[in-house]
Amino acid sequence: MHLLRKWSVGCSQHLAAVLAASSLALSAACSNATAPKTDDRKTPEPAAQSAATSFSSDATTITSAQRTPVQRTWTIEGVEREALVVAPTQRAEGALAPVVFIFHGHGGRAAQVRRSYDAEKYWPEALFVYPQGLKTPGALTDPEGRRAGWQSGAAAMGGRDLNFFDAILKSILTEQRGDPDRVYVTGHSNGGGFTYLLWSERGAQLAAVGPSSAYARVGNDRPPLPAMHVAQRNDPLVKFDMQELTIAKIKATNGCVANSTQVAKSGKLYDSPTGTPVLVWVTDGTHKFDATSVEPMMEFFRSHIRHGRSQ
Repeated sequence: MHLLRKWSVGCSQHLAAVLAASSLALSAACSNATAPKTDDRKTPEPAAQSAATSFSSDATTITSAQRTPVQRTWTIEGVEREALVVAPTQRAEGALAPVVFIFHGHGGRAAQVRRSYDAEKYWPEALFVYPQGLKTPGALTDPEGRRAGWQSGAAAMGGRDLNFFDAILKSILTEQRGDPDRVYVTGHSNGGGFTYLLWSERGAQLAAVGPSSAYARVGNDRPPLPAMHVAQRNDPLVKFDMQELTIAKIKATNGCVANSTQVAKSGKLYDSPTGTPVLVWVTDGTHKFDATSVEPMMEFFRSHIRHGRSQ
């Protein structure tokens, strides 16, 4: 099952067809499946996924157990920060690797969001980074800041998480041959909010973003950037009407057309003449991360490189 295909930015009908075909292929596969300083240290692998999924053109089968995460540390202004880094399983000689950052929600962990997304099987050529947050007062829960999370504004927490992102990205690009034109960011809930903050503050370094169950803060300017927003209509925490306002805002920022193209059952793709489309993925779920969004998100990311150029 060859899921990772290419399409031209701005060709919304072709993009929708590719994502719809990927969704059908995945369903078929599932029905047939069998039950600055750094210190690199391997960590125990989270529980392996139950079924192998074939997705490369030569039918190579990759399981999560074959992508071993390495825990890395960075010292940022005297504070040790951690992230799980998972190297590509497929890379042509001399090729640079796409880099995908995935941020956990408030109270989450890097290993937990890796399991929730289970994204690596959809992009064997990509390098995945799962940063770990620090104790942070939450905007919607945990005002005392007892649980791990991410800064909410550019100046909040002394900019500690923006600085953390900068340090990780520099290391990945220089030490692990990451591709500076293919850097992608996604996250759920508080991690989705931080994704929007990165769009505002580091948008020039990103190729596309995919926030989930989050909203963009008022007053933050953003450069046009390909974006996929994942929302649930019955979200009791990040209300759907709040997310609808954010969706309208990013469509305006990206200069999207009014009409959309259906993508599978849950997606609507709004094309943009500037090459910065918005894919809106909405289900009837609650605040729990919607795993059905991951495959189309990786397809969407794969189709975009920095500065609006298509692959």
